[in-house]
Amino acid sequence: MKKQYLFIFLFVLFTACSKDVLDRTVFIPDENDHNLPAYTEWGYNTFGAEYERDYFLVSNMITPCKIVYKDTLLQFSLSGTYQGYKDMTLTFIFPVEKMCDYWDLMQLHKKNIELSAKDCTVKILRDNVESELNILEGELYFKRTQLLSVDDVMNRVILSGTFYLQFVENDIPSFITNGRFDLGITKNLYYKY
Repeated sequence: MKKQYLFIFLFVLFTACSKDVLDRTVFIPDENDHNLPAYTEWGYNTFGAEYERDYFLVSNMITPCKIVYKDTLLQFSLSGTYQGYKDMTLTFIFPVEKMCDYWDLMQLHKKNIELSAKDCTVKILRDNVESELNILEGELYFKRTQLLSVDDVMNRVILSGTFYLQFVENDIPSFITNGRFDLGITKNLYYKY
């Protein structure tokens, strides 16, 4: 099955007319739940998770990820749709060592973030209203990070991993499970100030 994904990716890569093909979203359905993207490590610019009985998914109309590094904190934001049409952003904020540029994201390789830790924050933005979640339990795991070069020039860092969280929002317990991401982060998606 993985060879099939590789051939699909290479076909899309080599038949594209411009280099921006690497910035597109390639949604390959998971074989166990076709509503979610399959977990891949190819930089397909996808993510997805079950949110209660619905899905929080990548959208072709929204930039899927932006990363902000400020004051030793990294903000890892996933933006997509919830309930098929509502825009939503889930932001994980956690401390990391100094990051001067986007290639420093390589230090996240195999990094497991315990989301209920005191130095971590998770925020959700829906209907232009942002709220901080009271995390009961959760994990953000950067399973693999890779550098991708095009024509011997570093082009992006591929971040692949998983996440889940149980939280309380407005005194109502909720959960997000089966989260997975596979993102190509370029200098245009990484901000430091």
